[in-house]
Amino acid sequence: MKLSAACVVAVDVGSVRTGSFAWAAVDIPGHTLTAHGDDPAGAAGALSAALTDGASAVLALEAPMSVPVPGDWKLLGKGRTGEGNRAWSASAGAGALATGLAQGAWLLAEVARALPGLAATTQVPRWRGAADGGAPLLLVEAFVSGEGKPVPTALGPHAADAEAAARAVAARLAGEDGTDGTDMTCAPQRAFSLLAAQARWAGLAVAGDELALDVLVVRARPAG
Repeated sequence: MKLSAACVVAVDVGSVRTGSFAWAAVDIPGHTLTAHGDDPAGAAGALSAALTDGASAVLALEAPMSVPVPGDWKLLGKGRTGEGNRAWSASAGAGALATGLAQGAWLLAEVARALPGLAATTQVPRWRGAADGGAPLLLVEAFVSGEGKPVPTALGPHAADAEAAARAVAARLAGEDGTDGTDMTCAPQRAFSLLAAQARWAGLAVAGDELALDVLVVRARPAG
């Protein structure tokens, strides 16, 4: 399905106080870098502006945004399918998860304040149906590490990660990266969607079943 104009805002989750937070906005189609910054207010403003102009928008948080909740307690903390040796529950992932929860909730609350009644979703088909009454804001998880790490730009490594995440998500949604679907999943365990929980806390309209649905996870690939 061909996508109409959309804006992808990706956030490299990190400490605002120490300058480890960054965001970047890329458009679909075209994948032009339209804006970037190092403050959460700027990221919320970019999302709100795109949605106000009538475009669909995507918020991609670079932090674990869905976790598996197994029936067997002995499997608690086990990594998601596709994570390899970088489980969401390991120190780096757990730290990013905690920071991403607070930062994502703040960003979504700001968007909800600017656009009362806005609907959001973690499910791509529901987002693509926005013109038919679906949700215009899609929430996804980005993963930038290892071979997918970009060369740091003059703006710094965090800005480079945010741009790489935005471009990877844009390419996936436009069907240009040769990959269909998600790069990680909680299945066969039940998923707890932190993205859906954040959105509901922020006051966005989100379908209740999304609390237990896997989210789209896009891993940035090596350039070239």
